[in-house]
Amino acid sequence: MVDNRYATALVISCVLSILATVYLSVAIGTQHWYQYSSPAVRGEANVSELRSLHEEFMDGEFDEKTYSDTLFRLNGTVGLWWRCVLVPANAHWFKETDVKMVMECRSFTLPQQFTPKYKEPGNHNSGEDMLRTYLWRCQFLLPLVSLGLVVLAGLIGFCACLCRSLTPTLGIGVLHLLAGLCTLATVCCYLAGMDLLHRVSVLPDKVDGSLGWSLYLALISSPLHMMAAALLVWAARSHSQNYYRMTAYRVA
Repeated sequence: MVDNRYATALVISCVLSILATVYLSVAIGTQHWYQYSSPAVRGEANVSELRSLHEEFMDGEFDEKTYSDTLFRLNGTVGLWWRCVLVPANAHWFKETDVKMVMECRSFTLPQQFTPKYKEPGNHNSGEDMLRTYLWRCQFLLPLVSLGLVVLAGLIGFCACLCRSLTPTLGIGVLHLLAGLCTLATVCCYLAGMDLLHRVSVLPDKVDGSLGWSLYLALISSPLHMMAAALLVWAARSHSQNYYRMTAYRVA
């Protein structure tokens, strides 16, 4: 028989865990982690340059400098697995006053996620930048680890429900705590990586960068996982202490 307090704590922790997992999954699958705001383009020379950047972005070989320059110039957004640019739907958009804009995206393939970063983006002779390389790898591996921990916790919790036991609750709480820390580390790695990229890159004039809603979703999911972990640990500890007291009372 489970006390109502413990049952309430378990239900609330399950709701928090589900919300955190949904938020994190949406954040991983969307590209609005960081977004650039570029000034309007005037003049056919600039238009031709941007068109060539766009074509290289969509069809060219993977190169950090190429896609970074395109993101800077074409109102780009970049996430963990996607990079997108905002381009006109009409090829002769520079002659029109009212232009319809569409977003075109490319995904980071798994081999591209492990591609080394260089001290000077695009210059392979400048030497590998180990810090940026491992920050990039951590930012896409850690959220997958976080989701894996939550799935494992869910499987253990399901088995515990079938066995009608609160014994694994402490372990489930620890798994949620680790998941929350992995998500928080993901956001920190991403922000540090973007800051280092901006230090080694030359941003065009009047180009502004800002954090996107996908990053905020990931940031929100971290404390939700931690709150779920706190409730689970509290329920496990309190139930264990109450159980030992009842056992000691019966023995006495």
